[in-house]
Amino acid sequence: MKAKVTVKLKNGVLDPQGKAILNSAHALGFEEVRDVRVGKSFEIDLGSSDPKKAKERLAQLADKLLANTVIENFEVEIL
Repeated sequence: MKAKVTVKLKNGVLDPQGKAILNSAHALGFEEVRDVRVGKSFEIDLGSSDPKKAKERLAQLADKLLANTVIENFEVEIL
């Protein structure tokens, strides 16, 4: 079973990397870009056949390892 965990900064947390990309986009002529927020995406292959249990386990993994839950949110998706 394949899954994806997406980790993003919480609203209100400054994103200097996103700001740098925004500034570069504008410098390249992409003035229509209003905001950029940078995140991480993890594709994970699981040896589980129970989607509900897999999602619970991945949420535990994200909470303990993949995300800094003080400043980041995560979303688990079974593919």
